[in-house]
Amino acid sequence: MPKGKGAKGTKVTLKIAKKAIRMTLDGRRRLTLSNMGITVFPKCLLKLTNVDELDLSRNLIQKLPDNIGNISSLRWLDLHSNKLESVPESIGNLVELAHLNLSNNRLTSAGLPSALGFLNSLKSLNLGMNQLDTLPSTMVALDSLQELGLFDNLFNNLPEFLNVLRDLTKVNMKRNPVSYAQGDGEGMLKAKSEPEEDEYLIHESSLCRTCLKRCKEQRERLTRGGGEGGNMFKEKRIRTYTGLTVPNSVATVNQDVWRIRKV
Repeated sequence: MPKGKGAKGTKVTLKIAKKAIRMTLDGRRRLTLSNMGITVFPKCLLKLTNVDELDLSRNLIQKLPDNIGNISSLRWLDLHSNKLESVPESIGNLVELAHLNLSNNRLTSAGLPSALGFLNSLKSLNLGMNQLDTLPSTMVALDSLQELGLFDNLFNNLPEFLNVLRDLTKVNMKRNPVSYAQGDGEGMLKAKSEPEEDEYLIHESSLCRTCLKRCKEQRERLTRGGGEGGNMFKEKRIRTYTGLTVPNSVATVNQDVWRIRKV
């Protein structure tokens, strides 16, 4: 565990980072520095040229280095739940990147670079829970994109180029002010007049003892169909996840909330 946590947050050195690298089950080198109180992006990470996956989620990072594109080996990058307001153009150099999570930050449309369109290997992009109302038009070049999260933003219109992306099969546009119109085979949905209640996943280790107990009790009631409204719950049972408790935060993307487009 990194030392030196103080007014400037946790300090991560190159030595600490190298020791924290672990091999995944599929043989990739993964560096996890999540939920550590990091306030400044550790520039020493730019010297790591053989890391495949980097997790800096749930920290307090406000800015990414201009040369973040130097970590060219990255295939998976998780920066959700930080304080990012923009993304540097150099991110377009991460041409091997297949999964990018920027959800639950402070991103505005002006802070999204046109270079996002250079990520030709990108399969999953999560931009949910930000302050976006448009996307860079260059994203029309993301031919490999399969999943896109835009939930909890400020979109008044569905980005038109989404219909051009042939591999795009899952789009989450929930809780935006967008007005959907029934399209001809375009997979658009009619807006609901009432907000829909959704559930998010968070690992049990991130909950206090009281919240964990409360969530487990609620999950048991819903699963068994007990308590008030038991007959209703018998018809709609929740799905359980190993090591995960619902509902709560956005620590992990719940794939069940993706809206599947009709093609």
